[in-house]
Amino acid sequence: MSEHYNERNARQKYQKVKSPTTVEDQIEKLRSRGCIIEDYDHAVCALSNINYYRLAHYFAIFLETKSRYREGTSFEAVMHIYDFDRMMRSLLLTTLEEVEITMRANISNYHALKYGALGYLNESSFDPHHNHKAFLKKIDRMIENNTGEQLVTHHMKKYGGAFPLWVIMELFSFGNLNTFFGDMKTEDKRAVADTAFGLPYRCVENWMQCLSELRNRCAHFNRIYANPFSMVPKAIPGMERTMSDTLFDYILILKQLFPRNEIWNNTFAAKLTLLIAEYSEVIDLSYIGFPENWQDLLIDKEERPE
Repeated sequence: MSEHYNERNARQKYQKVKSPTTVEDQIEKLRSRGCIIEDYDHAVCALSNINYYRLAHYFAIFLETKSRYREGTSFEAVMHIYDFDRMMRSLLLTTLEEVEITMRANISNYHALKYGALGYLNESSFDPHHNHKAFLKKIDRMIENNTGEQLVTHHMKKYGGAFPLWVIMELFSFGNLNTFFGDMKTEDKRAVADTAFGLPYRCVENWMQCLSELRNRCAHFNRIYANPFSMVPKAIPGMERTMSDTLFDYILILKQLFPRNEIWNNTFAAKLTLLIAEYSEVIDLSYIGFPENWQDLLIDKEERPE
């Protein structure tokens, strides 16, 4: 009885799944919804190399109704926005890398000096809300999943599988890093946040969680243009600004945590300025929360790139 029900239920679910379509069918579907396609061959090439389902997330921005795009929507414009989004993700990932590495270094240095190289294996070195058994299981999985890495084989052979914190943290994901920091004792989080960034630990903790979501979207090639995030970052100390769940405010907190302020303008900010200028005819900055004075907020005036 149960097996029969499960088979029938599975068939019903399968019947609801959409049937696959050819590239030509996909183009006709776009046209039927009002999309202007002037270069048919370009559309065929794009849809042959980029999944229609992925591009549908970008076409959704232009929907006027469930099955109709706004007047004037063109395939070329949507592809330009797709390219802008792709290049923005790449730029953000490079910048996020520096913040992540800075957090790894500051957390591991502080924690190891205070509790010892292997102090992270002791539950007493964390806040009482920390789930130490689950944490140790994660550590074991990290080691098991990275058996081919040189740092793992070296410490397995030479030190019998003992991994100092500054070594094991090289295997941490952004999410693992945030969990570790969140589980530290309050006085330890306060010390790390102050030393690394000169900021309240609650801000750093919240902002790192926000940036973890941003990094996940970028790393998994998810759309960030016209796509709000799940969290609103805490207000920036000393800045009279109401924060939002848009990309701009996520970039704004990224700036607060970026470790090398002296080169911020010449790296991320300069490339961002050029990227926005290149796609200015197709993107709407309000869709990603950029105010009119965005350069004043992101770029030091005395070093503003041309």
